[in-house]
Amino acid sequence: MAFMRVEDVISGKMGKAYATINGEVHEMLYLKNIEGRVEKKKVEIPVLGKTGTQHKAGGWSGTGTATVYYATSKFRELMLEYIKTGKDTYFDILVENEDPTSNIGKQTVILKGVNLDSAIMAKLDIESETLDEEISFTFNDVDMPNKFNPIK
Repeated sequence: MAFMRVEDVISGKMGKAYATINGEVHEMLYLKNIEGRVEKKKVEIPVLGKTGTQHKAGGWSGTGTATVYYATSKFRELMLEYIKTGKDTYFDILVENEDPTSNIGKQTVILKGVNLDSAIMAKLDIESETLDEEISFTFNDVDMPNKFNPIK
């Protein structure tokens, strides 16, 4: 009987993330968490002879959130450029999961055409020991150049 080895569970702390913005690669050392999610859009299709409505995929939408330590001005700079000039920026985020204890290897996912929905422009909080901020975004494409090895 096969089962998953505890060593193959990927640690949430073992990974890297990079943002490529205007051709410059920025290691996201300030990242606390990130999640990119794809949601399929379904079209309802009534079919003759069936009382229920059937569903067919009719596209997808990519959205995400990231929580970062309030230790970079990069996202505020991107928003400020949009506010002042109307120039919006699309960039890529590469997320790599690799736990050296695990035998399942590395997974790399690239969220392409990332565009910020919101960013905190200024923040103070006398009750916090550390400041962080949540950033929401959309993305237009995704690639997965490295996949985890199958669990054996």
